[in-house]
Amino acid sequence: MNMGSLSTTNVEFCFDVFKELSCNNAGQNVFFSPLSLFYALNMILLGARGKCAQQVEKVLHYHHSAEFLRPRLKDSLECRQAGRMHSELGDLLSQINRPHSNYTLSIANRLYGTKAVEFHQQYLSCSEKLYQARLQSVDFGESVEETRKSINAWVESKTNGKVKNLFGEGTIDPSSVMVLVSAIYYKGQWQNKFQEKETTKTPFQLSAGNSVMVDMMYQTGTFKMASIKKPPMQVLELPYGNSKLSMVILLPVGTADLDQIEKQLTARTFREWTSSPHMVEREVEVHLPRFKLANKYELNSLLKALGMTDIFNEAKADFSGMSPDKGLFLSKVVHKAYVEVNEEGTEAAAATGESVAVKRLPIRDRFVANHPFLFLITDISTGVIFFLGKLASP
Repeated sequence: MNMGSLSTTNVEFCFDVFKELSCNNAGQNVFFSPLSLFYALNMILLGARGKCAQQVEKVLHYHHSAEFLRPRLKDSLECRQAGRMHSELGDLLSQINRPHSNYTLSIANRLYGTKAVEFHQQYLSCSEKLYQARLQSVDFGESVEETRKSINAWVESKTNGKVKNLFGEGTIDPSSVMVLVSAIYYKGQWQNKFQEKETTKTPFQLSAGNSVMVDMMYQTGTFKMASIKKPPMQVLELPYGNSKLSMVILLPVGTADLDQIEKQLTARTFREWTSSPHMVEREVEVHLPRFKLANKYELNSLLKALGMTDIFNEAKADFSGMSPDKGLFLSKVVHKAYVEVNEEGTEAAAATGESVAVKRLPIRDRFVANHPFLFLITDISTGVIFFLGKLASP
């Protein structure tokens, strides 16, 4: 299987989740990691069976891909039976998690299961082998506060201390059976740095007609940009230094608003808007606000709305691939993502290209992100979307 089909399912799933989050959090910032969630749900799928597994496959858009073999752990000696998508994902995860000087990306996914249930050894070893993620046995009933603190401490240690206190006091139910935790932190350096002295206080128009003051960063450089007529928007790609990741920003222009873009956002339209005929290298004046987003979501109701219902239902959940015990179901899915966008970047790359660019393209385009926009952090070469966010109010 090529990464292409993996990225198609990831992108479809990404926009499904985004539309639900956007709808449930109207007028608010949205930020999550489809990649981190995609991993987390695959850990669940690895142990799910029957109708339960079919529902998860459908939510992850695997039902469209004939070449995805069903994850079925048959041979107790190896995990390859788990199906190709699981090993593809495992490969991608190990590529991402390599230590890198230009960016920090930490994914922390873990399943916490009650001590009262016995888990198949093979499920435990395969989830660790494929996803570098273990199922952790904990005591939700007797020591729920200790469990909460240990989960929080683990997540914090895995995310460079950025994702703190994932579960507040009293937020884990002592009757929980299985909790899925998914956290991710990203900090990248731009290939072309914004100079701090160019950053100025500028009004940012909120959707309701009010405005807030933001720290608006500024630089002129050569970037890939597209101007889309319908819906009217600019699409800008800002590459991160020495990595394959880029930020892609969808900015409404003129009288257009973000709702119009969101309504038309699908895997197909996104591919079209960011396709090479549209995205042309040009000299662009970029105005982009400095911002930090850390959003936390409990996703039970969202995943149910997308069609994953049985897995949360004690009477219907089928986790026989995970445990011989009956009565295992998913109590809670929590996801938190953190991103920081500021001036930092690799200075050297910018200085050399600038004088050349000016000679080649005297006409400058302006990209002024002073009103709500969507942004994605994506691996351009594979098409996999790491993060998707909406900056409604910095």
